[in-house]
Amino acid sequence: MRILNFGSLNLDYVYQVDHFVQPGETLAAGSQAVHPGGKGLNQSIALARAGAKVCHAGCLGQGGEPLEKLLQENGVDTAFLLPVEELQGNAVIQVTPSGENCILLFGGSNRCITAEQIDRTLAGFSSEDYLILQNEVNNLPLLVEKACERGMKILLNPSPCNGELKAVDFGKLSWLLVNEVEAFQLTGEKEPEKAWEKLHEAYPQLSVLITLGSAGSMAYRVEDGSTESVRQPAFRVQAVDTTAAGDTFTGFFVGALLAGRSLQEGMQLAAMASAIAVTRPGAAGSIPFLEETEKALYKRKKM
Repeated sequence: MRILNFGSLNLDYVYQVDHFVQPGETLAAGSQAVHPGGKGLNQSIALARAGAKVCHAGCLGQGGEPLEKLLQENGVDTAFLLPVEELQGNAVIQVTPSGENCILLFGGSNRCITAEQIDRTLAGFSSEDYLILQNEVNNLPLLVEKACERGMKILLNPSPCNGELKAVDFGKLSWLLVNEVEAFQLTGEKEPEKAWEKLHEAYPQLSVLITLGSAGSMAYRVEDGSTESVRQPAFRVQAVDTTAAGDTFTGFFVGALLAGRSLQEGMQLAAMASAIAVTRPGAAGSIPFLEETEKALYKRKKM
């Protein structure tokens, strides 16, 4: 079994602000920093720090060399990264004193994936393997189609949630991993249980994870026609930066399940990893390692 993450790489330009800038407003930032990021990179690093062996595929743009180095330093296989002439994808992120963020995303090199690259990359993978995707890269419908043809198990985090997702066949997915806003955008239902019911009615074999911010998370795993559900409360912490919270949760959750842990164990581990991540600034750099996460979870259970 191998895990392939065909995903984005970004340089995150992070600005600390009193409040999100409003239309027509000029706002002075308290500080500025450049961090590695992108949902693909964040999730690959989270998977690796959760103990999984992961290959990262995608396009490496101009100026993105530190991102490749960071993946390698974290034990991620970068053999499937393709250098391109386009500028490296990047994001402008505003972070408020409460840790909330808003993000302006420029796709750049992440929008350079070709059908030829997809075929060449997937050629070595089979039905024993897993493909993890996000909606920060182009050719997403083709990636799903080609991976399905090879029998791969496909996990999609459809962020950012936009009209391009209409071309993706959700019936070919094994897992859909969304936050509460994305669940609403996809189903029109604000209640997570109702969003799940609508997705399950449309795609009976699809398992779904819904993260709910401070309200915790819910998972519905479908196997052999039956559904196992788990609700996990959030661990209370003082948030500094929530930028990589969802990606950290995804990486640790998927890593736990593929390691054979129960759904409940995977949810607890992912919730704790995410809680640790939001107490630190930045995206990829905020993601904890498995040992630290397990220790924090054990300590919390003893309280």
